[in-house]
Amino acid sequence: MFIRVGYDIVYECQQPTPMLLTLNVHASRAADIVVPDRIETTPFVPSSGYHDGFGNWCTRLVAPAGYFKISARGVVRDDGLIAPFYPHAHQHAVPDLPPDVLTFLLGSRYCETDLLTEAAWALFGTAPMGWGRVQAICDYVHNHIAFSYADARNTRTAYEAFVERRGVCRDYAHLAVAFCRCMNIPARYCTGYLGDMGMPLNVAPMDFAGWFEAYLDGAWHTFDPRNNTPRLGRILMARGRDATDVALSTTFGLNTLASFQVYTDELLEWPGSVLV
Repeated sequence: MFIRVGYDIVYECQQPTPMLLTLNVHASRAADIVVPDRIETTPFVPSSGYHDGFGNWCTRLVAPAGYFKISARGVVRDDGLIAPFYPHAHQHAVPDLPPDVLTFLLGSRYCETDLLTEAAWALFGTAPMGWGRVQAICDYVHNHIAFSYADARNTRTAYEAFVERRGVCRDYAHLAVAFCRCMNIPARYCTGYLGDMGMPLNVAPMDFAGWFEAYLDGAWHTFDPRNNTPRLGRILMARGRDATDVALSTTFGLNTLASFQVYTDELLEWPGSVLV
């Protein structure tokens, strides 16, 4: 299947504002990119790119004062399969973990392991280790948090989501990541596109999605406590310790988000008459 992805984001800046953007399809999907999702700006400004410490492709630019639009359109080839299910994947003892995954055991800005360790062991200490324990965490988080765009807050942490019991997909992912780390399972936050392919019609505006990956049996595996059901067409953009590392935009100056639209849908024809 072929999936169109893209966005239109408009900021109103009070003065020239440096920005760091994490808005491209992840390099791990490079072989699947049919039409590159190149970032375009209105008005045009020069930009440069770099890979951050987590392997994400980032763009840096300076937005001018006034309204500033960031856009992209791309097409990604996808196998149309749900994430593999490995119920027997085992959990590594901490001394056996590779050095590069140890950072994903530690607390971070939005995942306060120190505040959640006691609750995590009380809730999941008897769950089967490995895949079963991560799934138990996803089941709990899925049922514990009520999804609510109206209650979205970009400063909400995992502990606050645990106490307040409401939030959006990033809050589900943060709480699950924190619980996994409390249980000595490396976990990293992910963001990207997740369309409604194979799901009932959804009239809500499209948005970027947040989920996480847990390290089990020598590999990273995808989990999604917000939906907690197999989904098609998941396209990764960035990974990190939490939302701090994968922020769509990090700005260094006063600005207002004036408009925000995300596109991700299956193309029924390709190539030929379909326009990206």
